[in-house]
Amino acid sequence: MNLRELDIAGLYVAESRVFGDDRGFFREWFKLSDFEATGLTFSTEQSNLSMSTRNVVRGLHYSLAPRGQAKAVTCVYGNLDDVIVDIRVGSPTYGRVVSVSLAADEGTTVVLPAGVAHGFCVTSETAVLAYLLSSPFDAHNELEINPLDPEINVPWALTGEAILSEKDAAAPSLAQRHAAGELPSF
Repeated sequence: MNLRELDIAGLYVAESRVFGDDRGFFREWFKLSDFEATGLTFSTEQSNLSMSTRNVVRGLHYSLAPRGQAKAVTCVYGNLDDVIVDIRVGSPTYGRVVSVSLAADEGTTVVLPAGVAHGFCVTSETAVLAYLLSSPFDAHNELEINPLDPEINVPWALTGEAILSEKDAAAPSLAQRHAAGELPSF
């Protein structure tokens, strides 16, 4: 597994080989020893799956969990664009947006540091995202920023109108979260 840092401090893409034949394919999407060899530590306390249809946008979600909440995400069915926004006050990359295309038949995993906002948009008919969390879901500390916030200007790969949950559509902007003191620190 090859890990390389992206344009947000602490954000990595892990790329692994895909072994395919007439039966399908096999790939490793998380291997702790490869993470540790790069200097990354990652402790998994929860794992989730999310299935969505084309033009569904989920996010931008983040956690203020006291221990932080890092994530490792990969697409296990279909195709999607994974979006990460650095919302950590004091970060040299604050406000930066990174988008990574993920496909089930490619060997790409995105490793997110604690404190960034995460979302994704489904670009195939259906897609499934699998993700590992370094701390469990804690409703009191889980927050969201409106994914269509014009200040952030995420380049969502939509082929129609975005399909959002009521909670995401009504979420505050990044500026509103910042003014309310509801953002993590770097």
